[in-house]
Amino acid sequence: MSADDVVLLEHRDPGIALLTLNRPDRLNAWNGELANRYFELLDQCAADPTVKVIVVTGAGRGFCAGADMDTLQGIGAAESGGGGGGAESAAGGRPQYFTTTVPKPVIAAVNGACAGIGMVQALMCDMRIAAAGAKFTTAFSRRGLIAEYGMSWILPRLIGPARAMDLLFSGRVILAEEAAAMGMVNEVVAPEHLLDRTMEVAAELAQYASPTSMAVMKRQVYADMERGLVDASTDAVGLMTASLRREDFKEGVASFLQKRKPAFQPIHPDA
Repeated sequence: MSADDVVLLEHRDPGIALLTLNRPDRLNAWNGELANRYFELLDQCAADPTVKVIVVTGAGRGFCAGADMDTLQGIGAAESGGGGGGAESAAGGRPQYFTTTVPKPVIAAVNGACAGIGMVQALMCDMRIAAAGAKFTTAFSRRGLIAEYGMSWILPRLIGPARAMDLLFSGRVILAEEAAAMGMVNEVVAPEHLLDRTMEVAAELAQYASPTSMAVMKRQVYADMERGLVDASTDAVGLMTASLRREDFKEGVASFLQKRKPAFQPIHPDA
């Protein structure tokens, strides 16, 4: 398998990019090669004006079963010998929160095992739709590790500190249904309908939502997690004023009044 094949890119109408983690024989275990290709394709999709929404899933039975054990063993040997640098190699040279900086919605279609760094990547997506029975685990405590790569930041914000402590301390496996009850997953569907349902959600965003509006709102949500209500509200006034001046606003109103699908432009350069 070539480096380009470890993550596959498929374009689907209307403006959806489907990224498939493609190491099914290893349950799509994360390594430097896969990470590099994944982030490279996210960059490519971010720059492509025809792509409005990105969907991420895994080939075969799993989404991503965590770090490849060969990678973990290599990191352990490097650290024991004072070599260092292993963790950065495992991260593919990019921060694991990179997905949150992509100015387009990224939806994870979690089709199976989602563990460790694989769970980090699923949580860094903006939404998650999971197959019934899909298994989630942080796994870190059971490997003698800590909450890696932003997990301690994103998980409590999704499910609250107490539930996050439970999952981090115990490393226990939870199913998609419990993950949804906690607020970690948006929706649970039958495995055979997972991709169709995720594409349906993505298509609705691609057809009816302004790419510029979504880009601004995504930036607002992540930035406002670090700010107080007054600062967030003040910033929103300026962002709203800018949005009222864009053609997307006129098109949004016109399409509503004319009872038709909007024809929004790609992400505006000032977004």
